[in-house]
Amino acid sequence: MHDSSSHSHTQTIEFPRETEGLPEARKTELVELAEGDEFELAIMPVKKRIGDVTVRMLTYNGSVPGPTLKVPQGATITVHVTNHGDLDATVHWHGLRLENRYDGTHDTQAPIPVGETFTYQVHVPDPGAYWYHPHIREDYGQELGLYGNILVTPSEPDYWSAANRELLLTLDDILIEDGQIAAFRESGTTHVAMGRFGNVMLVAGEPDLSLQARRGEVVRFYLTNTANTRVFNATLPGAQMKLVGADAGHCEHEELVEEMLLAPSERVVVDVLFPDAGELELEHRTPERTYRLASITVVDEPPEPSFADEFARLRTNRDMAEQRKRIEPFLKAPPDKTLSFVAEMDMGVPEGVQVVYACPMHPEVVSDEPGSCPKCGMKLLAQAAEETTYVCPMHPEVTSEKPDRCPKCGMKLLPAKLVAGGSGHGHEHHGHGDHEHEHEGHHGHGHHGHNDEGDAGEEHGKHGHRGHGEEHHDARPGQEAQGHGQHGGHESHDQHGHHGHHHQHGEPAHGHEAAQGIEWEDDMVEVNRMTTPANMRWKLVDREMGAENAQIDWTFHVGDQVKLRLVNEMDSDHPMPHPFHVHGAGRFLILARDGMVEPNLVWKDTVLVRTGETVDILLDVTNPGRWMAHCHIAEHHESGMMFSFNVAPAEGEGTATRSPSG
Repeated sequence: MHDSSSHSHTQTIEFPRETEGLPEARKTELVELAEGDEFELAIMPVKKRIGDVTVRMLTYNGSVPGPTLKVPQGATITVHVTNHGDLDATVHWHGLRLENRYDGTHDTQAPIPVGETFTYQVHVPDPGAYWYHPHIREDYGQELGLYGNILVTPSEPDYWSAANRELLLTLDDILIEDGQIAAFRESGTTHVAMGRFGNVMLVAGEPDLSLQARRGEVVRFYLTNTANTRVFNATLPGAQMKLVGADAGHCEHEELVEEMLLAPSERVVVDVLFPDAGELELEHRTPERTYRLASITVVDEPPEPSFADEFARLRTNRDMAEQRKRIEPFLKAPPDKTLSFVAEMDMGVPEGVQVVYACPMHPEVVSDEPGSCPKCGMKLLAQAAEETTYVCPMHPEVTSEKPDRCPKCGMKLLPAKLVAGGSGHGHEHHGHGDHEHEHEGHHGHGHHGHNDEGDAGEEHGKHGHRGHGEEHHDARPGQEAQGHGQHGGHESHDQHGHHGHHHQHGEPAHGHEAAQGIEWEDDMVEVNRMTTPANMRWKLVDREMGAENAQIDWTFHVGDQVKLRLVNEMDSDHPMPHPFHVHGAGRFLILARDGMVEPNLVWKDTVLVRTGETVDILLDVTNPGRWMAHCHIAEHHESGMMFSFNVAPAEGEGTATRSPSG
């Protein structure tokens, strides 16, 4: 490890980034394991080429992602994990309802010291795609490449619809600065406010992945979001997509979709039919930008056999339809527990000078008094008052002493120091196969009057989109990859059906309304970089008891059906979305979002709770032990946005479920 001096002349110890002497990264293996098989898994550093730079990464068995473990449903395998990494480690088997002592958290085991080995018994009771990753300094290890998939093959032969083949893809981003992965402090996490957004997209660990398919072929894609904080909206123009499953199994109803929304740690299972030969691109689309994730060459060769007819049939799965009947009494019942998501931010106040209060997300919002931003709800931060010159980012020759509008383009003038600093977006686009495009009409051009306040050009041109058919321009070297994200509340969700956790029910997700409640980009890079657990506190709060994070003390019993209400508070210093994850105590169904019943049931372990949203879930408690629940933005988890709860054996002989309270 090496030291770097901070501005206060103290020494900040960073994790190593040197690549000399490290082995080259390997290709990801597919390892098929049967009941009782054993497998060796090693945490180890490698050097890996990403675009035109070579960086130091951490891996499982030398590859990013780590080995894909293919295991039959119901099997138990033994995995010996040896730690050759940078710090103590555990491995969490995300989504698996396994024995508690093998869950891979600080609650369930002693950390694995560097040079030591720990043996896990990994049981896989449910079909679907799962994954494994660190649970100590998850922000660091996961960003550097410590993640891998587990594919659990169903015992029922017709559990999934017919497909010609299956493909697992991880979706990730990574922050590269000055030819290296941006530094991590050994002392603790940074970027706590919004999480660490990357500026290079990685699919299956690659910045420029190329795939092949046949005309008429049906390919089942298992997508896993392994990013620290980025929400992906994946789409594949030119192909037909059928949603068939998510985190922990198949859906109640198969349905045709145009895009799939994945929050950190969520999985989506989608069957894709390639009807025509040609060149296609898997894309991540936001209201402001389109990122190419992978290219797919469809060759003019038919598959054998053809499953096009099976693809056209939209099945309803009986087991999930039966769950629909079972949850009926819980829909109107009061929640057993209510959790609030809240932020407290204390960035300090400059001493000895006059201060003003400004929003880091919307720097044009300035007040003489403390308060919240009327646009996004974020706490206004204190800064020294000074004579400010305002300038147009598009036309820097246009200046004013007031935050007026540019007479040439209509854009709101911004403080000159902000424009000179690249609008605070310090993440340059490196061209590592990211192929990022800004939607035409951004920065105040081509507005369609979508601004709620009626101001054309407002908020950095955030509404200057033109739909799926707009012309794109390629990002140039040095152009920022961080866009002007979308940070508003979600109050209009129920008007346009954006309640699907994995799809948008036919509504294009890069229309302006779809941005509501999702942070697509880091809109305050420099402030975010400065936030740590010392000045930014994320809290899960038990509404009934007032307990916060680790002080929450819940006990359930095997067989309980627990209705949890998750409330993402707008009365918070930094309202933003949170992917809420429950460890292997059980699995849950989403009952409703803002009072609207979930239209398509699927077993889940993670749910995205958008800004200002209320989500009801029903937890089916099956495993005794001490289990964690937390936000799966890695930096929020590391800053303490988590708690543990106890599950005791069933109360009395034969207890299977509890009735809904009330």
